[in-house]
Amino acid sequence: MLLIILRRLGQSVFVLFLVAFVSFMMFRYVGNPVDNLLGQEATVEQRDALIEALGLNDPLHEQYLGFVTRALQFDFGNSYRGAMPVADMILERLPATLELAMVSALFAMFFGVIAGVYTAIFRNRFLANVIMSSSLIGVSLPTFLIGVLLIWVFSVELKWLPSFGRGETVDLGFWKTGFLSVSGLKSLILPGITLGLYQMTLIMRLTRAEMLEVLRQDYIKFARARGLRDRAVYFSHALKNTLVPVVTIAGLQLGSIVAFAIITETVFQWPGVGLMFINAVYFVDIPVMSAYLLLVGTLFVIINLIVDLLYLVIDPRLRDGQLKQARGQ
Repeated sequence: MLLIILRRLGQSVFVLFLVAFVSFMMFRYVGNPVDNLLGQEATVEQRDALIEALGLNDPLHEQYLGFVTRALQFDFGNSYRGAMPVADMILERLPATLELAMVSALFAMFFGVIAGVYTAIFRNRFLANVIMSSSLIGVSLPTFLIGVLLIWVFSVELKWLPSFGRGETVDLGFWKTGFLSVSGLKSLILPGITLGLYQMTLIMRLTRAEMLEVLRQDYIKFARARGLRDRAVYFSHALKNTLVPVVTIAGLQLGSIVAFAIITETVFQWPGVGLMFINAVYFVDIPVMSAYLLLVGTLFVIINLIVDLLYLVIDPRLRDGQLKQARGQ
């Protein structure tokens, strides 16, 4: 087991170095940092001094190693636009994005798995058919349109929920959270549903398809023949074997929640890193853009690592196969 974990960690570290290289190339070759910082009217002496201070005269490999070293220390330089450390900007906005992603992920997983299991077990009932038909909305409609429709219904017409912003936050010293205030919780509902609806429909349809496939297996028929109750058959035998592919897709989708929170944060003016990235693209703020790319890439790698390890917990057969492969058998 330890050998498998070490192998997965080695692969993850290699991918992280590749992500850091892509982020570095963006920082190095997209735009001119000297022009962005000093402007076109700067003197030659000022430009040479800034080039020397930024280390742009150093060989490429030294610049890359310096970038990786600073990134490991969570140092991405200063924003061209705000002239403040990019790390401070990320730390200030990251709690908002993580809380939104957490709400969206819980919404997608909870309702997706429940709806998928229900529509598989009671696939001929009217409610199951309604759920399957309604799920097409979450798959086919773009995220920004879903957000606008929810704002129109629940904010403009019904006036139940706020249409933008994060609401009142509570400063815990190391974290500003909206979970501890009523307005903060209300502000999370619409963007959380908007961001998680697409993932929920994918998880629901995948759970349903896998559940139907598992229920046709011989060991399920044998369990019924032994006289086990339907609840034991569905949840102790069928659902456990359904979770392996569901965990795969769910893990990737949870990573994409943070990556694609850009649209939702723009629609609801949510003060997270996604909205920060959109503003950085508009003003060609390369340090912020490269830091966001590295952050999202690191998040995907970590989630994929966790998903791989969950495989081994859910299905011991995969652990045995991976162990033989790691030993070269």
